[in-house]
Amino acid sequence: MPEILKHAIKKMLLISSCLILLSSNVFAADGLFGSVEFELRSIDALPKWKSVLERIEAETYKFKACDADIRGCESNGLSEWREFIKEEKKSHSNSMLQNVNNFVNKWPYIEDQYNWHKSDYWASPSEFLDKSGDCEDYAIIKYVTLKELGVKSENMRIAIVMDKLRLMYHAVLVVYDDKKNAVIMDSLFDTVLPQGDVLQYTPHYSVNEKARWAHIMPFKKGE
Repeated sequence: MPEILKHAIKKMLLISSCLILLSSNVFAADGLFGSVEFELRSIDALPKWKSVLERIEAETYKFKACDADIRGCESNGLSEWREFIKEEKKSHSNSMLQNVNNFVNKWPYIEDQYNWHKSDYWASPSEFLDKSGDCEDYAIIKYVTLKELGVKSENMRIAIVMDKLRLMYHAVLVVYDDKKNAVIMDSLFDTVLPQGDVLQYTPHYSVNEKARWAHIMPFKKGE
């Protein structure tokens, strides 16, 4: 049997098993947006995310140069971002998540096709600050900003969701507190909301530096 066919059969069996378990209520639907979520430790299946992580690491010297001397900032956007982070570190504000969401959301939304001549490109912070970006780019720079402000990467995820109102895929940043309560930081609205107040999204997958998660919505009676 060809290897590709074996892989396809294994994938179909895995999906079938998940669906059977979901229908029998073996798994609790207590994941993101009421989903059943499956953690997969490797992020190798997400090359765009791996690529942007590598670019973030490579850009660290730019951030440090800008922090050391404002004249070391390569753009006004970068200097404004570094100044924002510095002030947030000083203030120890209880509104940190809200402040970060407001700061990033003031950049204009620009499609990847216009910026990069590609249908889907995940931009690094420097790229976003220079050219702005679309939904996942907002989520990425919020992730990096919060990490610099002391939020653990394991308490954050970039989530790719289906927007049931606009009928299109979208990206948001999910931040968990120590009790695993989640709030949503969205480029479409400035207010940071508990996930229970955000009803229009169905999660597809989510990811941080350590792992990725697949999400399946549970069956409801009568469906």
